[in-house]
Amino acid sequence: MSIEKKISQIQSEIGSKVSLVAVSKTKSEIEITKAYKFGQRIFGENKVQELVSKQNNLPKDINWHMIGHLQRNKVKYIAPFINLIHGVDNLKLLKEINKQAKKNDRKIDCLIQIKISSEESKFGLTYKEASDLLKSEFVSALENINITGFMGMASNTSEQSILKKEFNLLNDFFNEFKKTDKNIKTLSMGMSNDYILAVNCGSNMIRVGSNIFGSRN
Repeated sequence: MSIEKKISQIQSEIGSKVSLVAVSKTKSEIEITKAYKFGQRIFGENKVQELVSKQNNLPKDINWHMIGHLQRNKVKYIAPFINLIHGVDNLKLLKEINKQAKKNDRKIDCLIQIKISSEESKFGLTYKEASDLLKSEFVSALENINITGFMGMASNTSEQSILKKEFNLLNDFFNEFKKTDKNIKTLSMGMSNDYILAVNCGSNMIRVGSNIFGSRN
């Protein structure tokens, strides 16, 4: 199946209210261009160097999302253009994003990453840590960032009951914050193997790579 048909199929499955982030890490600019020509505008990368290179060479109306673990010393390279940073999991990183956004006269949208899986390989804050961070005066003083929601990576399992529990807990947390903070609008959860379940559990942004571009080398 072509990239275009795969995107069309996913869009019909998730509906118009859910944003599709095409995860293009390790994929060529030719493959990204095929998706772009079909109308896809949001692409996700997890390596800063690769992201900067692609942003330089590809159309400027692409919305680039940083979906990988971001080191503070790399923020300056993506601050001029990044549309959304998914994986923010500490105050120091938020401060650096704010600093680099200010240098570029921008406000950068960020998602707080919640550790919804017990797997040690996954990054993120606990629910309490995230809640404390969002309510802190340190974060409210950062004028060049917008915290617009949450991101979570579920366990690497085919056990639907485990995934459903993880997704539902994050959705509950998201809905609780939405009541008091009008900026909280995005819940990024669900990838190639579990995005339909994630959407059914409240996700409004999914990150899909292999189901669009095929398996990675």
